[in-house]
Amino acid sequence: MTSWTDIPTSGWVARLPPKARAYAVLARADRPIGAWLLFLPGLWSILLARQPLQPTLWLLFLFGVGALVMRGAGCVVNDMWDRDMDRLVTRTATRPLASGALRMREAWVFLAVLLAIGLAILLQLDRLAQLLGVASLLLVVLYPLAKRVTWWPQAILGITFSWAAPMGFAAATGRLDWAAAALYAAAFCWILGYDTIYAHQDREDDALIGVRSTARLFAATTKPFLAVCYTATLAFIALAGALAGLGVAFYAALLLPAGMLAWQAVTLDVDDSAGCLARFKSNRETGLLIGLAILVGALWT
Repeated sequence: MTSWTDIPTSGWVARLPPKARAYAVLARADRPIGAWLLFLPGLWSILLARQPLQPTLWLLFLFGVGALVMRGAGCVVNDMWDRDMDRLVTRTATRPLASGALRMREAWVFLAVLLAIGLAILLQLDRLAQLLGVASLLLVVLYPLAKRVTWWPQAILGITFSWAAPMGFAAATGRLDWAAAALYAAAFCWILGYDTIYAHQDREDDALIGVRSTARLFAATTKPFLAVCYTATLAFIALAGALAGLGVAFYAALLLPAGMLAWQAVTLDVDDSAGCLARFKSNRETGLLIGLAILVGALWT
């Protein structure tokens, strides 16, 4: 196995009592990047809907809290499915269920609490958004199985993590349209790209234990694959902006995240685990810049 691990041993989580620290690590509270990446497609769609300020801020708050809670719930489900595999991979061997710091019964109770909070948030939205939120639960449960049966688990994650795009638009407008569909496609392509980068951290260990991924599938040809994913991301975002009637300032502002995506694809070294993690994490700033471009385009139409 490789010696790489992305589970930190310092910071605010390290100062928690052992049991509380185990729950925090199980929900990945020590690594908020996942919650950011779950939230950002929702941010894009809520801004694209161009609603009045007060309901927009309220929805952003709900989706922000929801992203924290549901990302945590997704991680719990993932670790429950993968606890035996996680023991075989250095990067994941110290996760609470794999290491024995938490028992399965404790994980079930914790999952129920997180889902109850998620339900309370979902009930604040309109009916269409509620239906979309319920439908997403099936994706959350099935995603961890994807790596066992397909070379494309990153695509399943893309379908799941980009769900906030149509859901945010539905929550803001009460409907779905082609702009929301284009934004969903953009988020899917973006996630497919950045999660392939992330999966390169485990490529060698995954090969040993038989786990499939697009990182293993494309290996040394990942850069051209990323170029396709990120080009499609930008094309679909531009299409969403056009369908929503955003102004020319949107396309000018879109050059900044385009540059960051190009940097990821050009400079990626698939054998540098720390570099892969850094490029993966840079997608928070990339996603925020996309949101800023949508906001600029909405304000200067």
